Parts: sequence; C-alpha cells; structure tokens
Amino acid sequence: MSMSSNVENLSPQIIRNIAKEVAGLTKDPPEGIKVIPNEEDITDIQANIEGPAGTPYAGGLFRMKLVLGKNFPSEPPKGYFLTKIFHPNVASNGEICVNTLKKDWTADLGIKHLLLTIKCLLIVPNPESALNEEAGKLLLEQYDDYTKRAKIYTEIHAKPPKFSDAVSQDPISEGPLAKKHAGDKKLINKKKIDKKKVLKRL
Repeated sequence: MSMSSNVENLSPQIIRNIAKEVAGLTKDPPEGIKVIPNEEDITDIQANIEGPAGTPYAGGLFRMKLVLGKNFPSEPPKGYFLTKIFHPNVASNGEICVNTLKKDWTADLGIKHLLLTIKCLLIVPNPESALNEEAGKLLLEQYDDYTKRAKIYTEIHAKPPKFSDAVSQDPISEGPLAKKHAGDKKLINKKKIDKKKVLKRL
C-alpha cells in the first residue's frame, strides 16, 4: 500500500495542529488504542487497536493507519487496517468503511474521534455499508459462522507475540551452535570433577 506523503500540500498551521494532536494522543492515548507517530511523515498516522472484549476480535492487536489527504481537514482521511481482519466494513485491501470517514465527516472532528469510531466498529459492525460482502451476509444470516471466521482471522493474524515464550526458548538449543554448547557443558562438568579429585588428595 504505497501512498505518497501530503505534507508539502498542507499548510504549516494544519501540520502544527496535527502534530499537536498526535503528540497528545501519544502521551494520553484513548483506552485500548496506542498511537504510533511517523516522525518522517505526519500525514501517516498509525495505531494499534486492542480487540474489544466480548467480540470475536478480543485478544487481538490490530494495526491500522489513517492517511491524511492534501485537502485535510476539509476532506476526511482514508482509513486502513494493516492487520488482516474479517469484518463487514473492511475491504480485502484493508480499507475501512465508516460514515465518519465519509458523509458524516466535519472539519472539526479530530483524529481521536476517528480512532474511537473505528474501535467502536469492531464492537458494532454495520452490514448495510459492507465492503466485505461475505462477512456482511454472515453477520446478518449466520452470526455464529461470522464469529468463528472472525476469531480464526484474529488467532492467525492479530495475536501479539508472547514475550514469555520468546524468553523461555534457548536460542542455542537447536542449530549449529547446539553441539558446541553441549560440548562446553561437558567440559565444565569435567573440570568440576577434576577439581573435586584434586581437593580429595590434599
């Protein structure tokens, strides 16, 4: 998803306003949302959204981005999920369809409002404006199947890595260093035994 920066098309005042709001969101983020500023391109705003409890997205961490166009804030930004998600209002390329990003947009709505709206979309999807027709149809007609599919996507694509698992794994328990590591252990043990024998003789 390559998109050129629109920084040069925005007025210094608008850029200052965006930078100020992003800094505020980074320091004091909304619940379940972590904003990731792009210092090189202020018009590329990314965030991690925690899957809300009680939804098929619970336990997942979803990366999304807002792309501010050259006519922002007169026109709404475009929203995309970078993490694969099975949702009626998210297209296969990740594009998000929500009224706040379209007909309900007003220039005084901020980035925080947009992020919260997108998070709410995970709680209450809108099948009437579906970009993923299959998900929209399942949501309306076979809710259990929709939930199962959405959970599978969450498990496969949105589960954050477990730190404890990474720590518990011995990085040299396998591979070319494994034999050397085992040999080193044997050498250390042999030295300990030899030392005990010397001490007994004394």
